Amino acid sequence: MSKSGNQSVAESTVAENAESKVLVGRITHNLDPKKRLTIPSGWRGDLGDTGFVYVMADPFDRCLDLVPQAEMEARLEKLRLKALFDPALAKHLQVIGANSEKLEFDVQGRIRICDRLLRFANLTTTVAMVGAVRMIKLWDPEALEPEGEVSQASLRDALAATEF
Repeated sequence: MSKSGNQSVAESTVAENAESKVLVGRITHNLDPKKRLTIPSGWRGDLGDTGFVYVMADPFDRCLDLVPQAEMEARLEKLRLKALFDPALAKHLQVIGANSEKLEFDVQGRIRICDRLLRFANLTTTVAMVGAVRMIKLWDPEALEPEGEVSQASLRDALAATEF
């Protein structure tokens, strides 16, 4: 809350919705024969207890982003403050919507990403799931550096760039 105690309802809602768990680590899983991906139970809990997750094509890399509901809601709250019928905004939101999906977890914690998004990220058999603090990145393992030693220089650069 601001010092004056006048924090807007929208700002308060954004702050509350942004409180998702921290997503860290790297796990490799195979897609099953029906192209379903099992999300480990610990990460399912960290994604929120909603029973679903959002997936979207990453705007910078050939990977997919699993975005928790809390993170998505924080973004949507900011959009709700804008004009409903802004033509430029509507076009941008349509692009985002067309390149995203809302996926429900089945009872075994699996999701089925559409073929179009799987092709975009070149996910055919094996998926490297990488925690990216606020989301999980889904990568073709061939596109990533092999797991190995910790690179302090890379970590130092990442911490500095994000002001972590």
